[in-house]
Amino acid sequence: MNIFRSLKHRAFAFLWTGQTISRLGDSLYRIALSWWVLEKTGSAAAMGSVLIFSFVPMLIFLLIGGVAVDRFSRARIMFISDILRSLIVGFVSLLAYTGDLEIWHIYVASIVFGFVSAFFQPAYIAIVPDVIPPEGRPSANSLTALSMQVTGIVGPAIGAWIVALSGTASAFLLDAVSFFLGAVCIIPLLKTESKTGLQGQEYSHPLEQLREGWTAVISVPWLWITIFLAAFMNLTQAGPFQVGLPFLVKTNLGNDVRILGWMFSAASLGSVVSALWLGHQTNLHRRGLISYVGLIIWGLMLVVVGLPLSLPILLGAAFVMSGAVEGFNLIWTNTLQEMVSPEKLGRVSSIDMLGSFVLLPVGYGLAGWAIDILGAPTVFIIGGLITALLSLIALLHPAIRSLD
Repeated sequence: MNIFRSLKHRAFAFLWTGQTISRLGDSLYRIALSWWVLEKTGSAAAMGSVLIFSFVPMLIFLLIGGVAVDRFSRARIMFISDILRSLIVGFVSLLAYTGDLEIWHIYVASIVFGFVSAFFQPAYIAIVPDVIPPEGRPSANSLTALSMQVTGIVGPAIGAWIVALSGTASAFLLDAVSFFLGAVCIIPLLKTESKTGLQGQEYSHPLEQLREGWTAVISVPWLWITIFLAAFMNLTQAGPFQVGLPFLVKTNLGNDVRILGWMFSAASLGSVVSALWLGHQTNLHRRGLISYVGLIIWGLMLVVVGLPLSLPILLGAAFVMSGAVEGFNLIWTNTLQEMVSPEKLGRVSSIDMLGSFVLLPVGYGLAGWAIDILGAPTVFIIGGLITALLSLIALLHPAIRSLD
């Protein structure tokens, strides 16, 4: 199958396997952490604080991480990141086993995770072109998305079973082991990285390197328009959906938690199908038009989810919505790796992540405030319509429409 063709490259096969194991461990950790915080504090604010402590350091250090990824060994950055996270989660597991774990320990661990993510995530995006030729990158990126979605589906169920059977400490320990295995799988890249051509270069001052990254983004309309648009879509689309779906289920769908699970599962399944389809494509044409039509569909499906319709229609809308945005995400990643030279890809990736996520906390706050005042269905409809309109306006730019 075409989607698996990138696994023929030994270095990527090890990298993908290790990170799939690590992502599965992360899914176990999230479930165990949520349950531990609930039992320990009984506070939703405490859980929100955990998210803030992990998210804000990532935003603060992303640009530094991007420069580091283009300046030093990408494989070594990823290896150190996984080892550090393994040690941190292992220590959390030990404290949980002894009964000494406190909420401030979790806050400190979350800060470290956020800091490490600012380096690890740009490194992963930038290292793929180092180990995979252009014709194999759609497969590599689709497999990455596929592993995220599949582990996101099965991981929580496995994590809940482990917590019920042997407690949160066991789930924490398995996450620590998964990070260690992820690091082990990076070792083959450490041995072959000298062949990428990025080592032994003369580098300018870090601030000059950062300026070069900004210039690379601003000089390509496809890049800066899309990053700018993504920032505002976290206000109009991601915020309402992630914050408002439980409230929508409560008001429109009989307050049944099982329906909430079905909606999330339908969304994940849509992403999986989209990743499988795009992974088969070796030469996709009219990518600008396809990706932005996908964003328009993304917005319109949020409108449908906000309407008082039957459950099968709403599940179908969630499926289509996530499939459309996953298609956009994969096309974006492929074009980013194609348009940006390897020596600048870490910086551009970090600018992309910073620009895309910088308004996400604001989106969460605005969505919660608007839902309290207007109700979840109204916020879904307004957010979806604005998302579709913004995407349509951006599609009017020739650089978007003409991207093949």
